[in-house]
Amino acid sequence: MSGAPTRLASKIRWRLVLPCLTFMLLSSLDRANVSFAALQMNTDLGMTPEQYGFGAGILFVGFLAGQFPSILLQQRFGMRLWISACAVIWGATAAGLAFVQSHEAYYALRLLLGFAEGGLAPGIVLYLRQWATEQERASTFAAPMLAIPLSIIIGSPLSGWLMGTTNPFGIDGWRWMFLVEGLPTLFLGAIAYFYFPNSPDEARWLGEDERRWLKSNSAHRPTEGHSPQNDWTAFKEPRVWLSALLWFCLLSGAYGIMFWLPLLVGQLSALSELQIGFVNSLPWLGVALGIYFNAKHSDKTQERILHVAVPAAVTGFAIIIASFTGSSGLGLIALFVAGLGLGGAQGAFWAVPTTILNSGTIAVGVVVINIFGSAGGMVMPHAIGWIRQVTGSFVLPIYLVAAVLFMAAATVGVLSASMKQIRKAA
Repeated sequence: MSGAPTRLASKIRWRLVLPCLTFMLLSSLDRANVSFAALQMNTDLGMTPEQYGFGAGILFVGFLAGQFPSILLQQRFGMRLWISACAVIWGATAAGLAFVQSHEAYYALRLLLGFAEGGLAPGIVLYLRQWATEQERASTFAAPMLAIPLSIIIGSPLSGWLMGTTNPFGIDGWRWMFLVEGLPTLFLGAIAYFYFPNSPDEARWLGEDERRWLKSNSAHRPTEGHSPQNDWTAFKEPRVWLSALLWFCLLSGAYGIMFWLPLLVGQLSALSELQIGFVNSLPWLGVALGIYFNAKHSDKTQERILHVAVPAAVTGFAIIIASFTGSSGLGLIALFVAGLGLGGAQGAFWAVPTTILNSGTIAVGVVVINIFGSAGGMVMPHAIGWIRQVTGSFVLPIYLVAAVLFMAAATVGVLSASMKQIRKAA
């Protein structure tokens, strides 16, 4: 296998990591496109900012409820059946948003969409752990996370264009957008059943020597002769809860930007839906670059803590600067820097808890951490909507987003100190 690990890593990136990224991209697009629909949908359905924020956030109630059942189903039935079923259900639900006629239907479909997508992110982390080596831990787990910024970089102009163009059925632009962006997931979900191997043993595109090497060198592998079991003592591990709080803060910042930036830009300017789409994609271009380059640098240096803490703090400061400078050139630069920092912190994040957790505690720990992150998506959009409605301004919501990112940087420091104490005690 001399020189082969590099070729094997490249093969895994193209065969598995990229397809996983594609499903994460579709999931993020179907989750976040409601921020563009709001430009027209809120008026058509007579929704207030608080009602829109509640509907945007209620998706994450489904996320919370769906994660443990989803992961248990993945462990029971394997990757291919699990991801195929999830994708078909969420694709049908996302397309179904095109037909809502009331607030209640909007809430119900967002809730179901969250339930169907709930286990996707932790499930992919658990799936890729058997394909990732220690040397490429951050890069492997960060790659699917590129889906979120890419979905907005691609989806923002696409959603703006779909909403502003004449469609063949003459329906409202936001309804047409939901329909067009939801249906591809149904198609790819059916294909997924025939594509994904459940484990390296089922990967026909691997040679026998590659399978043996991967099983001996993956970042997480079961003890010889034993099947991995879910160790629920992960609930008692303080570092799991610190990691969960950190992920909550990072995703709260991301979802605060995701669900409200288009409305903020629309309020501050007279731009068209397509132009708003391009402006909205700017910070997410930074997120994509931050995820990729910071994860690679973290793997190169094998340092994890500062690669999360510093970018999180930078993002908080950049968001405040952007709030003072508005839509000027400096404001756009600040938005890009904010995205760069946010992506950098997220890109290096999963290298921390996956190092802490062993083969028994990883499934439970990853779900706990992801549930807390999803809770950030449930809380932050609704909180911003309520503050926006009470104050009539975006100033306090912007400071709220910055504050949770400063809290993320502080939490990394506490987590680092806890890890050092445990290492000394050992």
